[in-house]
Amino acid sequence: MARFSFLVLFAFGFLGVGSTKAEVKVTAEGTDSIRFDIDGKLFTRLYIGPKVAKPYLWPINSSEGVPLTRAWPMEPVKPGSAEKTTDHKHQKSAWFCHGDVRAEGVETPKKKGIDGVDFWSEDGPHGKIRVTSSKAESDSATLELDWLSADDKKILGETRTYRILEGKGGQRLIVMDTVLKAGENNVTFEDTKEGAFGIRVRDVMAENKGKGKLTSSEGKTREPNIWGRLLDWVDYSGEVDGKEAGLTVMADPKNPLKTCWHARAYGLLAANPFGRAKSGFPAMRGNKDLVKLKAGESLKLRYAILIHPGDAETGKVAQGYEWFKGL
Repeated sequence: MARFSFLVLFAFGFLGVGSTKAEVKVTAEGTDSIRFDIDGKLFTRLYIGPKVAKPYLWPINSSEGVPLTRAWPMEPVKPGSAEKTTDHKHQKSAWFCHGDVRAEGVETPKKKGIDGVDFWSEDGPHGKIRVTSSKAESDSATLELDWLSADDKKILGETRTYRILEGKGGQRLIVMDTVLKAGENNVTFEDTKEGAFGIRVRDVMAENKGKGKLTSSEGKTREPNIWGRLLDWVDYSGEVDGKEAGLTVMADPKNPLKTCWHARAYGLLAANPFGRAKSGFPAMRGNKDLVKLKAGESLKLRYAILIHPGDAETGKVAQGYEWFKGL
């Protein structure tokens, strides 16, 4: 027992990771958003109003108050700014969804290349993830949601919780727990790369637009070595306002589905447990076993975003992953 205690102290004390006693405050701002503060300063805000296609977190600030995710299209591109991209309007900072979900026997507006409803993009007939109720608690917010087709037919139900933690050494953690629930119809998560728990980093952090770098839990770097692979986590780090910082998307090893990574050099990083052979993911070559829920069944998944100073090594991302796993 003493040896175990020493190892725990070594892992989380000496390495400088784990939770602190910082004050986390969660405040409902009417029906449109929920604010998360750490020690009296804005960390992030969750947008949940009826005008958004799906809930999203923005901004996501470092411990020094520097925003690390892209501000467009929530804010216009500022003249002379290094942040210039206006592509993929659906990639709003940080979100959760899937690009093709089908409820058996439910007829919905058709979209080319989509068997069910597209909850990923916001072009053409696309789905909407609507908040039916929300609850702000001491360090978390819980949402009840309906996944609806373009003509408002229910495809899926969901309960989602965001929990916020302040860590040592400038680390911060956003933990998302979700329970996806099939209603009266069988549900299939169709095979596409467009999913699911994603972030879009600022242009200055992107591999092909700034000085950023993707790094995997296997220690490999760059998009070709990471896209479509089965990994525990992937980090996106780069220089922002003269200092290096990063965001790591993490998959809980207890999830019933392994995670492939839709990681792009232009600034996208998304954990995708649903993509199979059609997605093009190298790790899923030949796999046609789609994820399905029978009527009344549920699927529990857990992911996190680690915010940290430095890159994947100096920011102690591997130790941050152990912190996440131990929660």
